[in-house]
Amino acid sequence: MKMSNCLNGYSWLMTFLMLCLVARSQLATDFYSQTCPNLLQIVRKQVQSAIKTEMRMAASLLRLHFHDCFVNGCDASVCLDGSDGEKFAAPNLNSVRGFEVVDSIKTAVESACSGVVSCADIIAIAARDAVLLSGGPTWKVLLGRRDGLVANQSGANSGLPSPFESLAVITAKFVAVGLNLTDVVSLSGAHTIGQAKCLLFSNRLFNFSGTGAPDTTMEDTMVSDLQSLCPLNGDGNITAPLDRNSVDLFDNHYYKNLLNEKGLLSSDQILFSSDEAVATTKTRVEQYSNDSTLFFADFVNSMINMGNIHPLTGSSGEIRKNCRVVNS
Repeated sequence: MKMSNCLNGYSWLMTFLMLCLVARSQLATDFYSQTCPNLLQIVRKQVQSAIKTEMRMAASLLRLHFHDCFVNGCDASVCLDGSDGEKFAAPNLNSVRGFEVVDSIKTAVESACSGVVSCADIIAIAARDAVLLSGGPTWKVLLGRRDGLVANQSGANSGLPSPFESLAVITAKFVAVGLNLTDVVSLSGAHTIGQAKCLLFSNRLFNFSGTGAPDTTMEDTMVSDLQSLCPLNGDGNITAPLDRNSVDLFDNHYYKNLLNEKGLLSSDQILFSSDEAVATTKTRVEQYSNDSTLFFADFVNSMINMGNIHPLTGSSGEIRKNCRVVNS
C-alpha cells in the first residue's frame, strides 16, 4: 500500500511538472513581435509616468503581479471587479493597488493593437519595469498568457501568504504553486521597496499591557520609532517603509536589515531570526546581504518561475478588452 501511495504521488508530481513545462513552452519573449511590436515601449512609458507621479507605485505593481499569480495562476483574475472578486479578499481589500495604472496601460496598448495583448501579460511586463525603474535588475518577460474568466476570492483568502504566518506555512503556500525555498527568500526581497500599513506590524510593537514590545526580534530604536508612528489603538492605515534606509531603491538592503533585526513585518524577520530559519532560509539571507549580484540573479529566476504559475495559453481564457470585466 505504501509503495502504491508513493507511486501515485510521484505520478501526480510528474504530471504537474509536465503541465508546467508545456505551459512554459507556449510562452515566448517575442510572442507579440508581429502582432504588437511596440508593446514593451508602450508599457514602459506608462509605468514610468505612474512611478513619476508616485514612486510607491513601483512596489504596488510588483505586488499586484505576485497576488495575481498566486491565485488561479497568472491570469489577471485579481483585476476582475465584482463583490466576489479577489480584490475584495482579506489579503487584498484596501491593500492591493495599481489597478488604475493597469487600466491606463491597457488603454494605450489597445490603441496600438486592439484585442491582442492580455491583461495578464501587461501586469507581468509592468512588474518587470517597476523593478528596473527602481534600480533593480531586468529580464526578458515570457509572454503569451491569456486572461482568466473567473476570480477566486476564497483562493485569495486561503492561498496568499500572510505577514502573520509562520515560515513553515508561508513556505507551504509557495510549494503549493510550484515554488521553492529559494523563491521564498528571493521574492521576499521585493520588500526592499514599498510600504506597509501599521495594522500589518503593530502586533510586534506592544505587549498586552500596551507598553513594551512583545517581539524581541525587532531592534529597540526601530520599535520606539514605530510606536510613535503607530500608537496603540491608532490609525492602522498609516504606512511605514518596508526598508527604512533605501525606501524606493531596489537593492539588497532588505537582507542587511534582517541581520540587524530591522525587518518590518514578522514574515520578513522570520526568514533570519526564527528557529525554522536556521535550517532553511537563514544562510540564504546572509548570502544575499553580502552579494547583491546573487540576489538579483535569484530574484530574476524566481520572478520568471512565478510568472509561469499555471498560465492560460492557446485557446484557454480570453484577451479581455477591459481588464476589470470579462468580455461580453
